[in-house]
Formats: sequence, C-alpha cells, structure tokens
Amino acid sequence: MSIERPLLETTLAGIGEQFGLTVVGDGQVRITGIAALDEAGPEDLTFLFSARYLNRLPACRAGAVVVSPKFASALTGPGLIAEQPRLAWARIATLLDVSDAWPDIHPTAQIDETAELGLGVSIGPNSVVRAGAVLGPDVALGSGVVVGENVRIGGGSQIHSNVVLYHQIQIGNQCIIHANAVIGADGFGFEFDPAAGRLVKIPQVYGVRIGDQVELGAGTTIDRGALTDTEVGAGVKIDNQVQIGHGTKIGAHTVISGATAIAGSTRIGQYCMIGGAVGIIDNLTICDRVEITAMSLVTQSIGEPGRYSSGTGLMSSRHWKRNVVVFRKLDDLYKRLRKLES
Repeated sequence: MSIERPLLETTLAGIGEQFGLTVVGDGQVRITGIAALDEAGPEDLTFLFSARYLNRLPACRAGAVVVSPKFASALTGPGLIAEQPRLAWARIATLLDVSDAWPDIHPTAQIDETAELGLGVSIGPNSVVRAGAVLGPDVALGSGVVVGENVRIGGGSQIHSNVVLYHQIQIGNQCIIHANAVIGADGFGFEFDPAAGRLVKIPQVYGVRIGDQVELGAGTTIDRGALTDTEVGAGVKIDNQVQIGHGTKIGAHTVISGATAIAGSTRIGQYCMIGGAVGIIDNLTICDRVEITAMSLVTQSIGEPGRYSSGTGLMSSRHWKRNVVVFRKLDDLYKRLRKLES
C-alpha cells in the first residue's frame, strides 16, 4: 500500500513566477508534486543537483527539471533555471509541507490560569502549560507537550509532540522543536564529598536560551546551566539525538548533525558545521567557520577556521588489526627514531 502524499495543483510557469525562476519550454506543464530524478513521473518536478547525475536526464520521466544555468543545455524538455537548485528545492518544497499542528486548543489540555496565550495559539491533546508561561502568537503545541513554569515561546514556533520544556526556558520566534526533545533538564554536575563517601549534586540554577529560527531534531537534549545559561544562537540547526551540555554556547547559524555530544561549558562559534557522532569535550573554544567531520573527537580548542578530522579511515579488519599492533608501538618507534637522529 502506497503512502498518500500531498499534491499541488499548479503549472511550471506558476512555480517559476512564484519563486523568480526562469522557465524553459512549455510553461503550462501541469505540476502536482516533486520527486527524485529516478522516481519522478510526468506531473512531477525534479532537481539536478550535480554533474554526477547528468547521465540520468535522458531516462528521467519528470514533467520538468530544475537545473543551474550551466546545465540548461542538457535539458531535453521543460525546466526551470535556478542559480542554486538546492535552495530552489527548499523553497518549492514548502508548498507541500503539511503541518501536523492541532487546529485549536484541545479540551484535554491543562493550562494554568496565569499563563499567557497569544492570538492563534493551538495546543494538542494532553499538553500542559504551567504557571507564568508565555506563548506568543501562532505558537503550535503538539500532543503531550509540557511547558514548564515561566517558559517563553516566541511567535510562530512549532513544538511537536511529547517535547518537554523545563522551567525558565526561552524559545525564540519561528523555531521548530521536534518530538521528544528535552530542553532544560539538569546539567551533569556532581562533586565528590570524601567525608560522606558519595557524590553531591550541583544545582543547575540557570536556564536555556534559544534564538530565533532555530530547529532542534527529535530526541535532542539541551541541559540547563549551573553558573550561566546554555545558549543556542539564531538560525542554528540541530539534527536528531544530539546532546548539548550545561552552559554551552553555540553561535548563530551553526549546523550540528545527529548523535553528536557536546560537553558542558564549550564555546562554539558562528557558521560552524559539525558532522554526525562527533564528540567535543568540555571547556573548549571553537572559533567561527570550523567544519568537523563525522566521528571526530575534539579534545582541544580550535582557533583557526577550516576543516578538521580525527580517527582512522575505514579499512578491512585484517589490515586494521595489523595497524593496531603498529600503533601500540608508535611511542617506542618515535623514541628510537629520535635517538638515531641525534
């Protein structure tokens, strides 16, 4: 059984006019959806993102193709010319993006009488809005959302199902927080008491501040701070299952891929790109415009923009086992080499 998808009812010329793109060929081609190059049908719009896929164009059945100007001559039928086809895709796809927001305030929602709700707020079943919370205009809460005391959510933000916002959290305007994210849980802070022979919890008395137009992936966790707020700058995009430790500061427009873990009190600059499953230890500073490749472990501060990696490349298990033996001997080999050099 196929999954029903949302449909458009427009023409190629209509899309071109709406998004400022140049139409090539028959602008009256009917467009009802978007699809991948290899899967598109006669009423789909598809996209050519790279020269690697030029050889797929002759077999493509799409009604029209979006290409960059340098590939316009490769079109064999109708198309749209876009300086940045991926950016055109992002904008055109909004026509098909169906929101799952609840249309109004569900009768099972529990809203404290001191909470403030802006115009157009929608709240799904079994959600809770506690005392002193402020929801800006057009905020949408899915089902089972918990909004803690004195939380502020900026206008137009969408909070998906089962998100938990602890007390004293600030969410900016037009943010998206996906299902099961937890914002403002206690940071991981303990100190050992020798006299008592146990760990003593350090209270996490500060909150979390999230800027405008931030997107947080499903299952992401952002801890509150002990001595300062945890901060996520405007335009930051964070993938699923990311952990951000207490007191961390993330600069504007940085992108963090899934399963990354950032320890507490780290400072990350603006326009950084952090790959999947990266580990960043605590109390480091990473400057603006740094790219860290997937599976890297960052153990020292980075003061120069650029691309950074750690770890070893993939190889067969047989070669890897042999290389591990050599790796264990590197220190001894280095000392012997220094003796020879001297």
